[in-house]
Amino acid sequence: MTRQKTREMISPEALKRLEQATGHRFSDHDRLARALTHASARTKDGRDYERLEFLGDRVLGLCVAEMLFEQFSAANEGELSVRLNQLVNADALAEVADELALSDFIRTGTDVKQLRRTHQKNLHADVVESLIAAIYLEGGLDAVRPFIRRYWGGRATTATAARRDAKTELQEWAHREYGVAPSYEVISRVGPDHDPMFTVSVSVGKLEPEVAEGRSKRIAEQAAAGRMLVREKVRDDD
Repeated sequence: MTRQKTREMISPEALKRLEQATGHRFSDHDRLARALTHASARTKDGRDYERLEFLGDRVLGLCVAEMLFEQFSAANEGELSVRLNQLVNADALAEVADELALSDFIRTGTDVKQLRRTHQKNLHADVVESLIAAIYLEGGLDAVRPFIRRYWGGRATTATAARRDAKTELQEWAHREYGVAPSYEVISRVGPDHDPMFTVSVSVGKLEPEVAEGRSKRIAEQAAAGRMLVREKVRDDD
């Protein structure tokens, strides 16, 4: 895709703001357009941000883990895991999306724009990850690391280690009490691509499974893990 075609989706002023906000000048405009395109507005060849989101999630996790490893030299693995999860969850990503003003750039179908705020937050979080992947594929870690440190560096110093996320806490408890790892299974996935609902089951050894729903597999897994922790009195119901 030429720069001109990209600008049919993003105005010249908006594209300039995006490059200034990320500190990266995009050379592959086709990939950039794909990184900003939700499934509800995917092109005829089926291109949207989902594959890029998958890669960006891993790149973000690596860069944030690296940053935490450097900043908290006395922290153990458990504390580092808690801090990492706080920095890469949907809430943190949505905050970064707001700072980048990503809503000015994301391409969605008309029906998505009417969705409730929670789903919009998850969508914005996903696009942050796809944008990270687009930068990484153009310049590797050297290109994406400054962007991530710019937006996550301050957050890393203020994040606390108050509580592990539910999946991490359940895994540690299951290993400690039963010597096994939790097992997650997607029971169902319903709804359109732009507004899916996942039902996930989690089991630990011979314990009765717990089931929960979520707008993504990850959210449903966290909810199911949280329910099991509460049921087994590992944590309070808050």
